[in-house]
Amino acid sequence: MHDQVIDAGGASGPSCPACGTPGEPDGPRAPLLRVPLPPVEDLATVAEARAAIDGLDAALAVLLEHRAAVAAVVQRLKPVGGFAGRNHDREREIVDAMAEHAPSLGRDHLARIMNAVIEAGLDAAER
Repeated sequence: MHDQVIDAGGASGPSCPACGTPGEPDGPRAPLLRVPLPPVEDLATVAEARAAIDGLDAALAVLLEHRAAVAAVVQRLKPVGGFAGRNHDREREIVDAMAEHAPSLGRDHLARIMNAVIEAGLDAAER
């Protein structure tokens, strides 16, 4: 099984050296976050499923932290930041793009999730 790799530049791909890794082989590399994605059908016990969830949650926390930091930069660069500067068209674009990667969640569920993520990020940026 391969890990899904998300690099700091936003590209994703396999982490297996035989399959190739994102980035230049001899150039500087951004830190990588490797998240094991065990096949759901291989999870046979509650303990195994919870261990998988714990790993995913840890990775999700790292991604959310980094997303909030990048979103704070956007808030500083926009003419009007914070809740007053929310761009609902941009938020719809984000959800639509995510829905392509998570079709089982569906656009409506992703919109609720991302609304919470965006609002939490705006709150954090105002602190």
